[in-house]
Amino acid sequence: QVQLVESGGGLVQPGGSLRLSCATSGFTNSNAAMSWYRQAPGKERELVASMSSTFDVTNYPSSVKGRFTISRDTAKNTVYLQMTSLKPEDTAVYYCSAVMPWGTRHWGQGTQVTVSS
Repeated sequence: QVQLVESGGGLVQPGGSLRLSCATSGFTNSNAAMSWYRQAPGKERELVASMSSTFDVTNYPSSVKGRFTISRDTAKNTVYLQMTSLKPEDTAVYYCSAVMPWGTRHWGQGTQVTVSS
């Protein structure tokens, strides 16, 4: 059974950093395309980072490029999102997602990130 469990969210001041973790089980995360999305109140869910299953090619939208970094540790069955220089507009619920080789997408339950002074 595929499971994704996010952690590491919280309250941080503008300019601060957070590292989100996504504990994966039921599959080998190196075989899946992993990504992080976020959803702010009243807005659509948006992609903030992705990593391909082959060669770990990463991709970021311009809103977070240079500030967010996605990585994976297959031995620890964990995918990370390192976030730096956080801004109030980064406030959202952050979700981990995995796309299996056969195309099925799975989601975690989300973790809240609040950037405020």
